[in-house]
Amino acid sequence: MVLIREMQACDVEAASKIEREAFSMPWSAKDFLEMVEADYAHYYVAEEDGVIVGCCGIRNIAGEGEITNVVVAADFRNKGIGRSMMEYMLEKTGENGIGNCTLEVRVSNQPAIHLYESLGFKAEGIRPDFYEKPREDALIMWKR
Repeated sequence: MVLIREMQACDVEAASKIEREAFSMPWSAKDFLEMVEADYAHYYVAEEDGVIVGCCGIRNIAGEGEITNVVVAADFRNKGIGRSMMEYMLEKTGENGIGNCTLEVRVSNQPAIHLYESLGFKAEGIRPDFYEKPREDALIMWKR
């Protein structure tokens, strides 16, 4: 069974490892630690049998949520963990003083786009050349 909980300092190495395996420009453990320690950020991990298998995070920017990370370890994808993390994070937005939420996603990442749409996010624009390695546009999505 997967447990979704707040990320702690002891989780940042595992979260960073998952990012390195999934993304061409991953966050470092230091990046995650800064967010764990920031009072405006809320980061969560998915844990199965004591092993971190995913993480996600949101920053409160003037009452709006900026979702910065959503990643699941390769061996645990397509099992609903990404959805569970997103649902948990979105449930917590009200108590964290967050209203509308936004995120960017590679335009080619159809599985993620489908997940976000199923959670009520809508495409509202494009950020040209937002991503590097490889260079790609980002789809800007909002849940209002």
